[in-house]
Amino acid sequence: REKIIGIDRQRIGIGTLSEKTLHAILKNTYEPDEDKQEIPIGRFYADIYADGEIIEIQTAQFNRMREKLAAFLPEYPVTIVYPIAKEKWLCWIDEETGEIQEKRKSPRKGNPYTGFPELYKIKSFLKNPNLRIHFLLLDMEEYKLLNGWGPQRKNHASKYDRVPLAIREEYVMNRKEDYMQFVPYDLAETFTSKTFGCCGNLNLIPF
Repeated sequence: REKIIGIDRQRIGIGTLSEKTLHAILKNTYEPDEDKQEIPIGRFYADIYADGEIIEIQTAQFNRMREKLAAFLPEYPVTIVYPIAKEKWLCWIDEETGEIQEKRKSPRKGNPYTGFPELYKIKSFLKNPNLRIHFLLLDMEEYKLLNGWGPQRKNHASKYDRVPLAIREEYVMNRKEDYMQFVPYDLAETFTSKTFGCCGNLNLIPF
């Protein structure tokens, strides 16, 4: 983290942060050697290419990866790392003054099921033996601008940056059988999303 945002971050101010701090820090966590980062392969760039394998740090919008996956997977093993905020602290920034309010802990907690809507966007690739998915649960700070609606200007406010604080857990899916770790043991043979959510202690919309 210090390598990417600098040890003087707090003194200089939040305005010095990159908009993609989370992506940059995770890229350097998985591969510190910059000579193996942002490597051109065909008409695309791989976030990391080392020892004949590709690692892509994807913080959202898996649908944007479809063309990359179609090009990479026939030739290379590809690991997608998806960060999920397990514990999150919100930090609000006043655009006019640059002042950052005291951070507050969000009541929302992430879990590996948070990533499944993104997996749906690349469902046609999930059975490919060259594809691996890692859900990385992190503690992080999220910085948002006070430019939204309402008296506190927080409704629909713009996200500014996310900074990881600690790695908590990593869920690895290297083959299709690994997805069974997300199926509750006490689930009946026939079930709905509501019963699935109850068994897994999840807040899912029933159908």
